[in-house]
Amino acid sequence: MISKEMLKKYANNLMFDMSENEYETLQEEFQIITKQLELINDIPNIKNVDPMTFPFILEEVELRDDIASSGIDNEDAFTNCHGKKGRDVKVPRVVE
Repeated sequence: MISKEMLKKYANNLMFDMSENEYETLQEEFQIITKQLELINDIPNIKNVDPMTFPFILEEVELRDDIASSGIDNEDAFTNCHGKKGRDVKVPRVVE
């Protein structure tokens, strides 16, 4: 079981905080996920089933070729940019 203290520690490590109500909600959601995982583990012969690595059978899917197309010029790319200096963009600091 994941305790509220563990959630607060993880949130602090990720540099954000939540209200007590949000921590309680998140803790309840983790309990639901844990129960669901226990149900999955109770399925007979589940260990004999290969994990799904792609949502489709690859032999039945035709993927398009990855072909480069023309892009946009720099002026269009910087149209909504407020912190532009030459070809650089100033963004808010995210690390203390």
